[in-house]
Amino acid sequence: MRSSILSLFLGLAALSVGPAIPPASAQNQDDASFRAYLDSLRPKARAMGIRDGTLSGVFSALTPNPRVIQLDQSQPGGGAYSPIPAFEPYRVKHVDAARIGRGRTAYLANRSRLARIEAETGVPEEIMVAIYGHETNYGSYTGDFDLIRSLATLSWEGRRRTLFEPELLATLKMLDNGVPRSRLVGSWAGATGYPQFLPSVYLRLAKDGDGDGKADIWSSEADTLASIANYFVHAGWRRGQPWGVAVSVPANFSRASVSARTAPARCPRVFNRHSRWLSMAEWRRLGLVPSRGGWPADNVMATLLEPDGPGKTAYLLTSNYRAILDYNCSNFYALSVGLLADAVRQ
Repeated sequence: MRSSILSLFLGLAALSVGPAIPPASAQNQDDASFRAYLDSLRPKARAMGIRDGTLSGVFSALTPNPRVIQLDQSQPGGGAYSPIPAFEPYRVKHVDAARIGRGRTAYLANRSRLARIEAETGVPEEIMVAIYGHETNYGSYTGDFDLIRSLATLSWEGRRRTLFEPELLATLKMLDNGVPRSRLVGSWAGATGYPQFLPSVYLRLAKDGDGDGKADIWSSEADTLASIANYFVHAGWRRGQPWGVAVSVPANFSRASVSARTAPARCPRVFNRHSRWLSMAEWRRLGLVPSRGGWPADNVMATLLEPDGPGKTAYLLTSNYRAILDYNCSNFYALSVGLLADAVRQ
């Protein structure tokens, strides 16, 4: 479904075939369409155990937000074969001295709880802190969009309803479970709290890290860090393995000999840049050399990524890197999280 309000916002109404619809009439049509869509959600919400009183209390005053439609429509496409910029400018911006410094402060302030969470989960302390820093700059900005209004708008508009409607229902479930409406704010696309969890992720994986019986990812660093670690446990984090290691690649290295043999099932723009899996021992025999420090264990499997091309810093990336990609399927994001984590730990 393509909403009339979007057409008005983009100034396309004049291009439509047939007589122009007066703005008031178009607005009335949108209001009726939005109300009908909200009513269609009631059976799905009831099936999740959400009370009718919760739905009526929210839906009665809810209106679409044209701004979130504009933001969604303006997202870059980034097809699998479109040019990919250099990583280095991104790294400089996202792994900068200020973010590292604030990360070390957060790291030191939370050492006792971080050590406990790492002992329980195997997720390194610095990885939790790096996600916290990368997502919201250590809680300094978490977004101010009303999640229910934003997600209802995006679901109703329909372009990506399969993505947004489950998140809208999850947000309503959070409200029904007792999360205050004032907490249900975040990005225009539905991410919320210090770790920027989607509502469905909150329902599955948010944890109480300080023993007060609540999973408060909006104001509790203890709950935030425990929830991030729990996310990575479920994403398959392997205790004791690094996320990756920076390496130099010999000038005569044959990249064709290590090219991937299967097409990626998801995120082709990300995974098409990775080599096939080899053990650290095999990479060492091929002449790769760590930029600093030593090699991980010989049996640790890794793929090769050269984000800025031959002759620049390359990375051997383990399955734990894939866990970071599960959080956000972007090589630039995952690399900068790993590098920020390393810098915070030093």
